[in-house]
Amino acid sequence: MNAWGFILTLHFRRATPSTTDLTQIGTKAEQCAAAAMCGTLSPPPTGGSPAAGSATPDSTTLTHPTRRPVLRAFVPNTSLCTTAFNLVEAVLPLPILHHSVRVFLFAKGLAETEQSPWAAGFKLEVLFVACVCHDLGTSNQYNGPQRFEVEGADAAVQLLRSHKVSSSDMHEVWTAIALHTSPGIAERISPLARLVRLGVLIDFRQATREALGATEYARDIEKKIPRLDVEKVLGDVVVGQALQNREKAPPASWPGILLKAHLEDPKRDGVNPAF
Repeated sequence: MNAWGFILTLHFRRATPSTTDLTQIGTKAEQCAAAAMCGTLSPPPTGGSPAAGSATPDSTTLTHPTRRPVLRAFVPNTSLCTTAFNLVEAVLPLPILHHSVRVFLFAKGLAETEQSPWAAGFKLEVLFVACVCHDLGTSNQYNGPQRFEVEGADAAVQLLRSHKVSSSDMHEVWTAIALHTSPGIAERISPLARLVRLGVLIDFRQATREALGATEYARDIEKKIPRLDVEKVLGDVVVGQALQNREKAPPASWPGILLKAHLEDPKRDGVNPAF
């Protein structure tokens, strides 16, 4: 068994909720989520499946309640991580929520194989927040005037500040989230940003999985946390925001590249070809 296989065994041992957990987790999550950011969240409006040009889907869209205990079983059992998960569960559509949790598991697995300090203790909590909040800017609640990466970074810092996390850790998380779509920069600017970036790439790029020896690990994680067409959902959300505010998609940015591809063939159905 290689290092990834050993990590997979540990994850799945921890991710088997008890019968009591399965009956209690759903209602507890919904009670806590409303207060996740000091009571500032309100339930998002209901809506249909996302499409490019439409408003960002909300947490009631594409939701399957029976998946919640499985996701929550992967959350580190701390106040900070619980609050972060309650927040993203309340505002993100399920495909992006699944993606965010997978990114954490991939980043954590990589940190463990490399014996990184980000694999344990409070640094693991910070890694969790950076991973699960990295697409927070795609939600309706955090769809502000800046690029979704920056909006998500600002929202994560707001959460960390409410838990009195140090300014240096807040800066680390802000940088990791803001730069997670910036190839060649995120991998080198800081160890945390590198882990988040590679976690994203493991989820979306087969070549990255192969290069890091994580192919089987990623495949097994996806059996527990399905993809749910996240490529289409995430791409359509980013384009939808950009169509409403072009300043959110500068030409050379990832949102700008997705927007350009959409405008070249706005009637195209399926995953954005630039994804």
